[in-house]
Amino acid sequence: MYPSANNQKFGKALTVLTSLFFMWGLITSLNDILIPHLKAIFSLSYLQAALIQFCFFTAYFVVSFPAGFIIRKIGYKRGIVAGLVTAGVGCLLFYPAAGAQSYVFFLSALFILAGGITFLQVAANPYVTALGNPDTASSRLNLTQAFNSLGATLGPLLGAVTILAVNTESGSNTVSNLATQAASVQTPYLVLTGVLFALAAAIWLIRLPVIQEVDESADQQAGAHASHQGKQSVWAYRHLVLGALGIFAYVGAEVGIGSFLVSLMGQPQIAGLTAESAGKYLAIYWGGAMVGRFVGSALMTRINPARMLAFNALVNVLLIGAAMMLGGHIAMWALIVVGFFNSIMFPTIFSLALKGLGRFTSEGSGILCMAIVGGAIVPVIQAYFADRMGILASFAVPLVCYLYIVYFGARGHRVQDEQSAAEIGAIAVSPAKG
Repeated sequence: MYPSANNQKFGKALTVLTSLFFMWGLITSLNDILIPHLKAIFSLSYLQAALIQFCFFTAYFVVSFPAGFIIRKIGYKRGIVAGLVTAGVGCLLFYPAAGAQSYVFFLSALFILAGGITFLQVAANPYVTALGNPDTASSRLNLTQAFNSLGATLGPLLGAVTILAVNTESGSNTVSNLATQAASVQTPYLVLTGVLFALAAAIWLIRLPVIQEVDESADQQAGAHASHQGKQSVWAYRHLVLGALGIFAYVGAEVGIGSFLVSLMGQPQIAGLTAESAGKYLAIYWGGAMVGRFVGSALMTRINPARMLAFNALVNVLLIGAAMMLGGHIAMWALIVVGFFNSIMFPTIFSLALKGLGRFTSEGSGILCMAIVGGAIVPVIQAYFADRMGILASFAVPLVCYLYIVYFGARGHRVQDEQSAAEIGAIAVSPAKG
């Protein structure tokens, strides 16, 4: 329960958190610019260039669970500051990596950057769910995630102007030319370093609500103690484990579709588009997620989030099924529209999976962020089938992922003991300090 949620105004805190969601959306989407840029500089194969995304998403798996433990010790505000500083250090390391023209150095800097963003994810997502009425937690998280999508939409546009422009202007692969191309990432990432450090300083100085994971007041201790019997670990919460699988499936499906959609639209039997034209249509896919999150945030104040999640996932199953059966331009547009219905899935799965975890909330958030590694694994599985069955048939992989999300929204999200969950609560909010 949230004892003081109705008595406090959280506008300032939510504004600060929204800026964080925007920043890590922008930084994450810059990976789509780094892939072709570093591939050209270091003459990489597609598999070697794919290490950029693989390294980034692997950081979630490695860092998330330890981050949950650390945040539980130091608090959410300090956890956010630590994440911003770590991400800033990762961005700063791009400068010497470019100077050394070392791909391994770039990957190391990227891993540190992703580790910092993982800290932000683990801390900020449950923080948003805590700042207000628990019944509208999914709505708040969808609203902040909409600004994450805005950052993800702007990132590639900024990267194309500041980074890829050097590639298009370079006409040879001389040592000096390659050095110039490598150095083109230095200024953008130095700017990001400054912004991240400035945000860390601002959040450290701003008075924000302090949230604490508690079992509730003394008169509820007996009930809370009974509800924890047999649950000495965060892994004992069935709906959390099923939610982690849901995050794995969702991120994997979203990244998989985004990764293969341009190639699919280039197929003569689908749309026969050039890569440049297909890339513009891909922007509609990601933009649809942004629009859908704003719409979803409003609808969830009136519609049960779990039902909305199951409905959206079912629509995506039908869209992908229609694309696979009908092909042509219908397939292209059906898969583009999937982006709109993707919109509410990540924040809704996240908030439903954290329900009723009490003192295990930060650790649960860490587990859910670990599951983002689905973005590294599911696309590889889809690529395996694309090589053997054809690219359109390979979309059966994300279809299966959405089928699982239908199940989670319909049944898997339910807390085993709803009464105990109500007694334990998730997070208590106390007045701003320090």
